[in-house]
Amino acid sequence: MKNLFLLCIVLVSSSAFSQSLFDRLHFGLKAGANYSDFYNANFDTEGLPGFHAGAIVAFDINKNWSIQEDFLYSTQGAKLKGGFSDGEDIKLSYISVPIVVKYKTNFGLYFEAGPQFGILASQDFKEITNSDADFAEKIDAGMIGGIGYQFSNGLGIGARYYMGLTDVSKTKSTTINTDFQNHMSQVSLFYIF
Repeated sequence: MKNLFLLCIVLVSSSAFSQSLFDRLHFGLKAGANYSDFYNANFDTEGLPGFHAGAIVAFDINKNWSIQEDFLYSTQGAKLKGGFSDGEDIKLSYISVPIVVKYKTNFGLYFEAGPQFGILASQDFKEITNSDADFAEKIDAGMIGGIGYQFSNGLGIGARYYMGLTDVSKTKSTTINTDFQNHMSQVSLFYIF
């Protein structure tokens, strides 16, 4: 009888714990616009507009703090200025996974920061290499920070800045600096269920 009583307590507690854990887990959708460029390059570029879209998984630590992971398809790159490739776009598409710690105020304003990892999905530029060799590295990693507002119904708008920490180009050259990184601004609409 005592063992049956203990078993019932364990089952009820684990059921309550798993229900509480499930209540803290949220899913959502996100889409928006990018404006990207390269920094630390010794050739002239200007920003390139793009987009991002994907899914959100978030876990509430408590009322104000949460951890959020996005799975996004994101277009990045830059437009070359001057020289032999004037006006040509370097278009890079990534599967990006930002993982942020998010602080949400009681009235919906939030701040977020964390690392972002990207895997190159496609690239559209071969001018510098003058061959069929790949231009960009397969992995892009850096840090993001952002601010936004989320309504109580789950709809929200956010802005992020991404600063890459890894080199974009795998091409090496003696005439131009190929040790440049991505940087990007994003504006998003999202809905968290």
